[in-house]
Amino acid sequence: MLTNEVELSLRKSARIAGMWYLFLAITGSYILFARQQVIVGGNAVATVRNLVENEFLYRTGIVSSLTSSVLFVFLVLALYRLFENVNKSSARLMVALVLVQVPISFVVETFNISAVMISKGEIWKMLTIEERQDSAMLFLKIHGYGVSTLKIFWGLWLLPLGRLVYQSLFIPKILGVILIVGGIGYVLDSLTNLLLPEYRQVIAPFGLVHSLGEILIILWLLIKGAALRTPPSLQGE
Repeated sequence: MLTNEVELSLRKSARIAGMWYLFLAITGSYILFARQQVIVGGNAVATVRNLVENEFLYRTGIVSSLTSSVLFVFLVLALYRLFENVNKSSARLMVALVLVQVPISFVVETFNISAVMISKGEIWKMLTIEERQDSAMLFLKIHGYGVSTLKIFWGLWLLPLGRLVYQSLFIPKILGVILIVGGIGYVLDSLTNLLLPEYRQVIAPFGLVHSLGEILIILWLLIKGAALRTPPSLQGE
């Protein structure tokens, strides 16, 4: 049987992972909110006007995006500690898939910052208003495709996480299945947006799956984390 110390360590790891996951969900939600308040799809004039008038709001969204990347690192390290005795190779793969996307996310956000600077006329001052609007929209679209690229990693990391959840004895297997399906949905959404954007709405329902899976895992880690059962790989220690 597990010693009390190991049991307490597992419970603490679950709660810490749930906390980081919750923080990540909050910052991710704020990013969407900030961008929805500013960006008007297909309308460069309105978008640039919003960027200038709501610059601080949009910049807080950029900072939230960078913060999310940092929180992602703390989250995956906490999850590694929780699952390393379930399947160490899958846990390491999970960590690698998160770490590799962090520098990409920082680079992608520079296009957002550039769009703000162009909209305000801080750079490329020789451009006309129309050229400034088109240039700002170009950078925003590049950022959008960069995010689509990142979604591949957002989906891939859920695959080993889902496997770890499924193999563990302390989280319901159904959550692992949902995470795996959601991860596949992320990847399909990204590839569809890059290859066949006109069919993206067909993949949209998968978005609900990965959102549901991540919400459920957050709640389980935070609420049920103290009721962990003994993983077979730790029995007998």
